Amino acid sequence: MPARILVAEDDRKQAELIRRYLEREGHLTVVVYDGRAAIDEARRRSPDLLVLDVMMPKVDGLDVCRVLRADGDVPIIMLTARSTEDDLLLGLDLGADDYLTKPYNPRELVARVRTVLRRTQSRSEGEVYRVGELEIDPVRHEVRLAGRLVEVTPAEFKILACLAASPGRAFTRQQLLEHAFGFDHYVFDRTIDVHVMNLRKKIEPAPTSPAYLKTVYGVGYKLADKVVSDAS
Repeated sequence: MPARILVAEDDRKQAELIRRYLEREGHLTVVVYDGRAAIDEARRRSPDLLVLDVMMPKVDGLDVCRVLRADGDVPIIMLTARSTEDDLLLGLDLGADDYLTKPYNPRELVARVRTVLRRTQSRSEGEVYRVGELEIDPVRHEVRLAGRLVEVTPAEFKILACLAASPGRAFTRQQLLEHAFGFDHYVFDRTIDVHVMNLRKKIEPAPTSPAYLKTVYGVGYKLADKVVSDAS
């Protein structure tokens, strides 16, 4: 479906190339060249998706992501020449929906845009998932435990919502990255492990003996389909 897409890229030739490819897909595309303009334009136009370069003048892309995440849930694909694990973790924690490293093929970006838009629409139509006293609401983007709101990062929420959509199913770390974020060409096991560890501290009565977020040894993780008092 055609979407309203905001592209924030300070390399004007690259920005024009992205615009042409997106418009060929039928998307209404607006381009800005610095972070301050990206924030202003996103607030004014409420785009369906933001393609955001990390290295931006005036306000860098990470700060743009942080500001816009405080405003709402616009899907964000980040573009960066930096591909370290720490950069990826930071982008995820700030709420990036996908993360593409330079150089990249514009056709790959278009495919990522298509996937993120489809995933976002699917989330917006989602039901509230309940396991024991844990509730995950994809529409409100909320996690509650025994009725109490649990503060989670955007990355943590995506992982939890992915697991909650198929309780009892074991996901590999790579599957969680792909299902929750769309990453497919570089994967760090530690990325998922760190987020699961942090989630356990927030939702588990005993994080070292998890009742909800189960480790499936040799595979990855799953969300329990039921919770019993002596869960281990």
